Amino acid sequence: MTSTQSWLRFTAAAALIVSSTIYLHGRAKEWLSPPHLQVTDFPRAVGDYQGGDALPFSRDTLDVLGPGEFLERRYQRAPQPGIDLFLAYFPSQRTGDTIHSPKHCLPGAGWEPVESSLLQLTGPDGKPITVNYWVIAKGEQRQVALYWYQAHGRVVADEYRAKFYQVWDAMRLNRTDGSLVRVITPVVGFESLDSAKRRVIEFSEQLLPMLGAYIPG
Repeated sequence: MTSTQSWLRFTAAAALIVSSTIYLHGRAKEWLSPPHLQVTDFPRAVGDYQGGDALPFSRDTLDVLGPGEFLERRYQRAPQPGIDLFLAYFPSQRTGDTIHSPKHCLPGAGWEPVESSLLQLTGPDGKPITVNYWVIAKGEQRQVALYWYQAHGRVVADEYRAKFYQVWDAMRLNRTDGSLVRVITPVVGFESLDSAKRRVIEFSEQLLPMLGAYIPG
């Protein structure tokens, strides 16, 4: 990407964020949040993966996340390594109550990206869905992560596009609810990155058809 392209992308993103903030902050009435099942009640079984108890969030973490519904759970299909699922659903996004990108959260926890790209999953209707693919590292440890933004029946990888749709749907539907879905698995022993990548893809494609009841379309 050239410096001119980078500047144009930055300018467009900054303008979008500013306009989004002004619009969302200026609205006086409440945003609509359709009926849905609580994220905290998400099933323990995803395909042939079995989940344990929900992992607890610290008070500091909840303060950073803001008002919303959150779930983190470890799923397992023996003898394979586990898969960590994080779901965050925000019924209403106002100034300061927006989705926090993993681009900021994971480095804050000590994990640094060593590889990032876009990846296509097969959606419930058989059509491709584009999500973010990351390889992250902390010392000698490696993990493979997929994440995406989901709202109103739409899956988006790019956070700036997600913000655009947030404003568009606020004007069109009077809704600012949205969600973040993140799936992570460790690369263990002599396992290859491709093996871990196949695991998160398989899990995520089994997960996608289940999300609609918890993340309203």
